[in-house]
Amino acid sequence: MRCGDTSTHWPVSAFWRRLIANEWYFTNALFEEVEGASVKVLGAGLCIFVTDDFLQEAKSPPSFWLGPEITRRVTLGHSPLLTEKQVAEANSRQGLNLVVLQTGLNPEYFTRPEATAINATAFVEGQRGYRLKETFAQGETPEHLAAMLNFGALLFSYTEECYLDSPIQNLERIFIEPHLAGLTREAATRRKGSWLGSLFVYQPPRLWFSRGEQRLLFAAMGGKTDEELSDLLGVSLSAVKKVWRAVYARVGDNLPELIPDQQSREELPQDRGKEKKRRLLAYLRGRPEELRPISRKLLQQRPATSGGPRNRNSKE
Repeated sequence: MRCGDTSTHWPVSAFWRRLIANEWYFTNALFEEVEGASVKVLGAGLCIFVTDDFLQEAKSPPSFWLGPEITRRVTLGHSPLLTEKQVAEANSRQGLNLVVLQTGLNPEYFTRPEATAINATAFVEGQRGYRLKETFAQGETPEHLAAMLNFGALLFSYTEECYLDSPIQNLERIFIEPHLAGLTREAATRRKGSWLGSLFVYQPPRLWFSRGEQRLLFAAMGGKTDEELSDLLGVSLSAVKKVWRAVYARVGDNLPELIPDQQSREELPQDRGKEKKRRLLAYLRGRPEELRPISRKLLQQRPATSGGPRNRNSKE
């Protein structure tokens, strides 16, 4: 996290308590290089969602360093972070503002192409599926700022009040002052093909899982058994099986072609169960929006042609 003015030290405990208290506040990733028994930490990423008001302040002079200002506001009780409800509502309507607070690699690894590629891939995979309006960050070193621009970000001009391309030779000068590098949804549509632009590719969810169902499915993506899911989620095995039944009922109501209700004579019941789960999880890996927070109340207000839920027995 860029510290900026170090003459004032704000306690970060309140900031981290606010983040950790709710799973939808932020997303993070740890980048490691494994060689045999040796594990080397290449870096870590931390992304948060902020209010429209904070975004506008960040884009208005005087500029400021994001990390210290967000920490200060959280500590003082004026947090710009979205609540869980606000994340779900924004993700179901106009979209979210994503701040990349910690941007990944340790400075010593910025010159390693393979490390940068791992970082970029992990970042995209971690943020795909959200309905984003804008994403922005600040460079931690001139090399990192250059990497972000190569990633597809644009530099924000406080005088032009928009994102612009910038000559690479000016980065040393730009880096010493608070700056913003990012991309809007509109700009992404004009700059197709970039890593960062791919974050703005969004499809509305078709299955409309409840939060409890999303939790189970997200945990199941790693191939855990029902017994392991029971331990991980802190619920009984019968509760896990009950959620699976609700999940398959929802799939049957909203996307029946995903799991055809057919069974060959040679197929055993347990084999069919494994195949159902395999097909569902494979679909979810390609459609991450199904596991992102939503407000079903807001989505249900959309026209019927938008593919709203048809499961009459489901509850939020």
